[in-house]
Amino acid sequence: MARPLRSGYTTGTCAAAAVKGAALLLRDGIRPTVITLTLPCGEQARFTPSTASHKNGNATCSITKDAGDDPDVTNGAELTATLTPAPGSDITIAGGSGIGKVTKPGLAVAVGEWAINPIPRRMIEQAVREIYPAGGWLVTISIPDGEARAKKTLNARLGIIGGLSILGTTGIVRPISIQAWTDTIDTALDVARAVHCPTVVLATGRTSELAAMRHHANLPEEAFIMMGDHVAHALQSCQRHGFTQPMLACQFAKLVKIACGHANTHAVASQLDLAQLTRWLRAAAVPDDLIRRAATANTARELVLASDYSPLLLQTVCDRLLIAIRQHAPGLTPTILISRYDGKNAIPYPSRSR
Repeated sequence: MARPLRSGYTTGTCAAAAVKGAALLLRDGIRPTVITLTLPCGEQARFTPSTASHKNGNATCSITKDAGDDPDVTNGAELTATLTPAPGSDITIAGGSGIGKVTKPGLAVAVGEWAINPIPRRMIEQAVREIYPAGGWLVTISIPDGEARAKKTLNARLGIIGGLSILGTTGIVRPISIQAWTDTIDTALDVARAVHCPTVVLATGRTSELAAMRHHANLPEEAFIMMGDHVAHALQSCQRHGFTQPMLACQFAKLVKIACGHANTHAVASQLDLAQLTRWLRAAAVPDDLIRRAATANTARELVLASDYSPLLLQTVCDRLLIAIRQHAPGLTPTILISRYDGKNAIPYPSRSR
């Protein structure tokens, strides 16, 4: 029997732990042996510093990232934090060597900012304030070999230049067993059939699932199936279970990936093809300004936000998505629910017979 897959920690968690270690060292004057951190998911994690030093009023601490059994280019990276007193009362977070800067729009961080995402920033601030409730501080995060590691990612194409991103939402990296995930999809559909759900909603992520739950508040909870990236498997399983009119709930970037025909929408298994989207828009004879936006966009998110969720854009992609779905599962006539990035009401698109 295979052993359970081991979870690990995000770069955001490791950066925050390093920051707390530096703060403890600066306050106590001795290297901490254990650093305890409360994660956004509510769990607690314990870390042992790889290195720690202080000099001239500054302190530096590093944590070696353990990604568990999840394949991750950042596994084994040294997340280093330097804490320096600063004038005023604010905490300023900066990137050092190996941390990328955002050079193109469409990401969670604005152009010109260090590629340290919002939740890791909050974790870093909280780590400082646990030890120093007041005062101004400069926090510098670095990854010594981050620039080299970043060459193995899509960062440069997305406009993150010079290193890696500091990421994470829950604080934990949970390894994904493909077999376990697809078995779970099948089991969830078994349950939905057993409790006589009239239809099911296949969601690519939690945000889209919550949007679908608000949109279809009349459906029982068993109707909502988290398919993740496993689009083709989920659709084919729906067909086997007799759910011929499922709803797909996803954000626009995933919508484009599915429309491109990818069976799996994970970044490792597929790449977002904005050039293909531009060709679709030209073939649909949409206005030139929308085509130009698509041709110059860095990400699908940037495009849909800049166009303010243009109905022509959404309809073009949804039409292509329905064609792609029928390649995976010819007997399905699905509907689509597009989850907005701004949290407003999701946008439904019914299927159209062809």
